[in-house]
Amino acid sequence: MKVTSRPRALVVGASIAGPAAAYWLTRAGYDVVVQERAPGPRPGGQNVDVRGAAREVLRRMGLEEAVRARNTGEVGTRFVDETGAAVAELPVVEGDAGGPTAELEILRGALAEVLAGGCPDAVTWRYDDHVVALDQDGDGVDVRLASGAAERYDLVVVADGVRSHTRGLLLDEEEVELDHLGMSIAFGTIARTDADDDWWRWLNTPGSRQVQLRPDDEGTIRASLAFLSDESALAGRTTDEVRADLRRRFADVGWETGRVLDGFDADDALYADDLAMARCTTWWRGRVCLLGDAAWCVTPIGGGGTSLALVGAYVLGAMLDRHDEVEVALAAYEEWMRPMVERAQHLPPGVPRLAAPHSRLGVSVLRQAMKLAASGPVQTVAGAIPIAEPHRDLPEPAGGTGREA
Repeated sequence: MKVTSRPRALVVGASIAGPAAAYWLTRAGYDVVVQERAPGPRPGGQNVDVRGAAREVLRRMGLEEAVRARNTGEVGTRFVDETGAAVAELPVVEGDAGGPTAELEILRGALAEVLAGGCPDAVTWRYDDHVVALDQDGDGVDVRLASGAAERYDLVVVADGVRSHTRGLLLDEEEVELDHLGMSIAFGTIARTDADDDWWRWLNTPGSRQVQLRPDDEGTIRASLAFLSDESALAGRTTDEVRADLRRRFADVGWETGRVLDGFDADDALYADDLAMARCTTWWRGRVCLLGDAAWCVTPIGGGGTSLALVGAYVLGAMLDRHDEVEVALAAYEEWMRPMVERAQHLPPGVPRLAAPHSRLGVSVLRQAMKLAASGPVQTVAGAIPIAEPHRDLPEPAGGTGREA
């Protein structure tokens, strides 16, 4: 970007896409402020993975080894029955051609910490406030926060998640579709026991229900309970309402389910939502753009959301560095990213219902399919995930190869 003074950028959201954007916008010549609604950095969270092009992005940030050092230690995915016996196992495979478990598995909060730590000291981090108004003209964006603070920026990047409130200040309601997939899920942290191991253990049970246990690098277990529902089941409900609903729905499920329910009762950070893909007619307007889940949430069913956020932040910085006009850069960013996102959002027919059968017969058929998939060379899950594409098509990074921020 050829300017005589450094322009200012506001990044809304400090999870994954936000800190990654802060890094690459700084490389593109911006003074960056990151604004987060939460009162401080949010630790913990569930397991996320980094694959394909996103791994190359981490390498270009110099952060791949830092992420590897925070690996959860997950050794693969084991599908189990109600007794805990293994139905099928898909061990992790080195590189990007693995199965459900990637070579780089990390907790969301740990990845956010690594990304923020990799940002230049010049990045400003602000918490416990949120954007309530955006008013832009051809030269900049006037931003007002809930606290009453007001500032002007040359660029605003909205990266505050699938339920983004800031997105509604940019796009009209008819420009945003939240495509509900009919699956609800609750994530929580429970105590680790001597019986736990480092496999991602996955139980499908009749009634279109799933129970999952995953290791972390903090000595606990990350658990989830998921189920199919034709209506909004968990979004917008209180934590106590979610706990009661889960106990009702999972009361007759065996294996470790009772332990998970008890653990969720003690978890103050329990998170629950109805899975929805975000589809927007455009990701930018003027000098404001959407990034990550706020623009294109693919959900855990689509897969690759974390990797898409990292690649999206990289491409955004690259295009802003390449083009003098912000609007031209944002259009180029969307043009580059949208095909990758659309491939990730294209689910096979019947998904997620085929992966969460209602009947005992359906569960039995699914288990036989899992056995077949694990019995020999197959087209693995990761091989079909668009984000696992090679990195050769990435544009030149903002600031050029090897340039210091």
